[in-house]
Amino acid sequence: MPAFSASTVRMQAPDDAVSLPVREPLDLDSWAMDAAGLRVGSDGNRQLIAALATELRGAAADSRERGPVTAMSYVPEPELGELARIELSALVADETYPTVTVELLLHYLTMPTDISFRPPEAELRTLPVGPAVRVRHAYVQDADRDGTGTIMETCAYGICPDEKWGLVLLTSWRALAHTDALCDLTDRVARTVTVSSSS
Repeated sequence: MPAFSASTVRMQAPDDAVSLPVREPLDLDSWAMDAAGLRVGSDGNRQLIAALATELRGAAADSRERGPVTAMSYVPEPELGELARIELSALVADETYPTVTVELLLHYLTMPTDISFRPPEAELRTLPVGPAVRVRHAYVQDADRDGTGTIMETCAYGICPDEKWGLVLLTSWRALAHTDALCDLTDRVARTVTVSSSS
């Protein structure tokens, strides 16, 4: 069992966030309809509920592929759908990297890729749960032959509560007009991350 399995990791969901079922064995279609109904309101427009359910189902299926500790769809305005995705994942030390450090998380989160739109911006931070690095990055997704595509931005925290494992809090979005607000949201969520021993 990984070292972090003996610990309980929690973070506070922001208002207007829908928790995604990333591990539970359930019917995603039924879950999505129920979740959309709760977010819109039981007396809300049925077409809006159905549209949001489709988006939430896709968000849950997408997050389940990565297997994070927890994931949320941020939906402040249901008629506009998901504004951002928030995922918290664990990185466990192994033979190649026997110790998880902030420097290792910095290297991991700032590694450029073929679809990087601009170089990542990193800042060292200290959170209540431990030392961390905050990284902003932007990518070009689904580029065509001319290199034109959709820009996706991310704000991530690599958090080091223990030398045997670390956490990555990642918020991602395509609504570039909301970048500053979503970075602020990520900062607030990062400060709520807690780790406690399950033993």
